[in-house]
Amino acid sequence: MPSARAISTAVLLSTATLLSCSLTACAPTARDGGRAGDGGGTATGAQDENRFRKQTLNWKDCPAPSPIQGGGEAPAPLPDGTRWQCTTMQAPLDWKNPSGESIGIELIRARTGGDTDDRIGSLLFNFGGPGASGVTTLPGLAPDYEKLRSRYDLVSFDPRGVGNSRGVRCLDPDAAEEAADEVDEIPDDGGDETDALVELNRLIAAACEKNSGDVLPYVGTTEAARDMDLMRHLLGDEKLHYFGISYGTQLGGVYAHLFPENVGRAVLDGVVDPTHDMMEEALAQAGGFQLAFEHFADWCVEQRCTLGEDTEAIVAAAVELEAGLDETPLPTSDGNELDGDELVEAITGSLYSQTLWPALLVGLEAVTRGDGDVLLDLAEALGQHGSGGDTDDDSTDDEPDESNENDAFKAITCDDSSDRYTPADVRARLPEFVEASPLFGPGLAWSALSCAGWPVPGEAEHPEVSAPGAPPILLVGNTGDPATPYAGAARMAERLGKGVGVELTYDGEGHGAFDSGNPCVRDAVHAYLLDGRLPKSGTVCEPEPLPEGK
Repeated sequence: MPSARAISTAVLLSTATLLSCSLTACAPTARDGGRAGDGGGTATGAQDENRFRKQTLNWKDCPAPSPIQGGGEAPAPLPDGTRWQCTTMQAPLDWKNPSGESIGIELIRARTGGDTDDRIGSLLFNFGGPGASGVTTLPGLAPDYEKLRSRYDLVSFDPRGVGNSRGVRCLDPDAAEEAADEVDEIPDDGGDETDALVELNRLIAAACEKNSGDVLPYVGTTEAARDMDLMRHLLGDEKLHYFGISYGTQLGGVYAHLFPENVGRAVLDGVVDPTHDMMEEALAQAGGFQLAFEHFADWCVEQRCTLGEDTEAIVAAAVELEAGLDETPLPTSDGNELDGDELVEAITGSLYSQTLWPALLVGLEAVTRGDGDVLLDLAEALGQHGSGGDTDDDSTDDEPDESNENDAFKAITCDDSSDRYTPADVRARLPEFVEASPLFGPGLAWSALSCAGWPVPGEAEHPEVSAPGAPPILLVGNTGDPATPYAGAARMAERLGKGVGVELTYDGEGHGAFDSGNPCVRDAVHAYLLDGRLPKSGTVCEPEPLPEGK
């Protein structure tokens, strides 16, 4: 089951896996070491920190992504011939102790294709997760941002703990898949199955500590925000111009809190609710995915699909299918089976983008006829079922051609969040989750155990994003967003402070809004980032009709 990582960018557009965002806390507490750039509050700390500000970034043509980034080919030049350049920035591993060990943060950029006299600066992207490699994601999404390249260098990075930035490794990917296959992620009893789920999380936590214990305490959102301000300085920008999506909105909010005076033109799309703890966010997502599936069912009725005569019947049919496949998985033509978890994975992944609704409709109708091939393909493409599958013949056992996105997701989430739930906590809240969504609720409820046994104490229950004195930040909320429900944008605006958050609503479907391609949303984002013209707060963009696709 998901928790809210950004599939709209990371899965659908080629960096892998079904995302969700158990978007948890990152408030600057005692680990934070103070407000913007104080180097821990001492002259010595400031002096030590200054040595990082004096470094020069050595940009070179990007190599092929490393195995921990997911592998693949080196990014091809853009249509105008612009080549992708990569570099490694050195930052303090522990921002409270800048005289200590350093950490390398990998960056990627494409220089502006416009007139250099019109150049505003660099536009830094974070595409979500946490855990997604910005170095591998940005080239695949570059066509969406080509207009912005007329005045910006496009820049992204692997946050600390991700990919080539000292990427966290826990269990070997094959061992992780094998262990997960033996555990029911939605326990049906109060004993052995629950104990096995807790033990799996503890096993993963112990492996993370064994393999990456030196970096685990330093991969949180606060540390990443401090890295971004160092990037801003080294890129030569007085202000940080920023585009954050999903978890990237949390990172952007924390940056604004720490460095309000350094915020430039910033857009947060698919906005995380900064008032939620981990359990509250999971419950909100249960309602968000339920709403999105009901919207799909409404459309299904309009298409005269065979799943049910009305929305309520279609939702009930999906719940019944999930239960039936849990009892008796459906064999597929390739010798595998479609079970209830994979059916939910396929549905969940398809709700991240309305363009996938026709495929989901075909797959669900096929299942009712005893054919699970389409939904299994969707589950493999959009979820975790396919991870650890066949690899190229030249791959090696010690370097699996698989990113560390899942490991980084857990490490960053558990570093940020002080929540450490028990099975009793989950059982007490489980009726609320089932009421919010009988299909998605139980899995999201039990996902709250994901930080059980984590070796690093989490930072806070929720992120601190108050940013008095910051300039306006454009917040784009999507009314049908399943992973970061729409209410998060209003709550982010409230927490940022009066006059900071400017809300733009997309009355559409899917996770995030800019990725939808909606002309109204894109025009508003372009107008702000390129010309500094903000829409009136509360502006609503209507969706374009979905092509009939049955």
